[in-house]
Amino acid sequence: MRPEPDTGFAAAFAPALLDPAREAPSAVTGRNGRPAGRRYDVYRNNVTVSLIEALAAIYPAVQRITGADFFRAMARFHVRSDPPTSPLLFDYGRDFPAFIEAYEHARPLPWLADVARIERAWLDAYHAADATPLSPAQLGAIAPERLANLVFTPHPAARVVRSPFAAVTIFAANRDSAPVARIDASTAEDALITRPDFDVVVRHLPPGGAVFATGLMSGQPLGEAVSLALDSTADFDLATNVAGLIEAGAFTSIAYGDA
Repeated sequence: MRPEPDTGFAAAFAPALLDPAREAPSAVTGRNGRPAGRRYDVYRNNVTVSLIEALAAIYPAVQRITGADFFRAMARFHVRSDPPTSPLLFDYGRDFPAFIEAYEHARPLPWLADVARIERAWLDAYHAADATPLSPAQLGAIAPERLANLVFTPHPAARVVRSPFAAVTIFAANRDSAPVARIDASTAEDALITRPDFDVVVRHLPPGGAVFATGLMSGQPLGEAVSLALDSTADFDLATNVAGLIEAGAFTSIAYGDA
C-alpha cells in the first residue's frame, strides 16, 4: 500500500511559494534539521518562473505586443495574486484577461485584454472534445416553415468573443513573427473561434453575427436569435451569417424547439 500523503506538510509548504515576503516554512529543513530557506527560495523561484512561462505559452500575442520584459513583470503580479487551482498548466490563467484589464500599466492598451480573451478561447477550443460539425445538407433538408423553431447544438470548441476594439485583427497580426502594419484599433470586432477538424480557426463575425451566434449557442430557437440580431443590427444578413456559422463548424446538430 502507498503511504497516505502528508497533507499537513503540504499545507505548511505551499502558502509561501508565491509570496516572496513570507519566510520559508519552519517545517522545511535540510540535513540534521537545519533551516533550508535558501533551497526553499530556489524552489519558490522555479514555481513562479514556470507559471510565468505557462502564461507566455497561452498568451503569445499578448507577449509579442507588450514585449517579454513587460509581459513577465505583469505575469509575475498575476501569479502572486491568483495562484493555480488545477495541476494542469494549460488550465491556468483563465483570469489573466480580467487581470490585464485592471492592470494599471496596461491601460494605454485598452484592447489588450480582449486579445487575451481570444487567445484563451483559442486554447480552450484546441483542448475541447472532438465532434462532427453540422453539414449544410442537414440544414437544407429542413422545411422552410419549420426553420424558425430550430434549436442548434453548439460544437464543444465553438466560442464567441466580443470587443469594442479591433481585437481580432490585432490578435491575427501578432500570432506569428511577421511584421505588423499599423492597425486602427478603434473599430469594434467580434470573433468566432472554432475547431471543426484539427486546427483552431478564428473568424471575424459580420454585423450582428455575435448576437446571433451567442443566441443560437445558448439554445434560443433560430427565429428568436434572428430577432435579437435584427434588434442589434438593422442590416443583419441572415443568409450570410448562417452560412458562415455552418462553414465554420460552429454546430453539431439541430432539433425542433417545439418537439
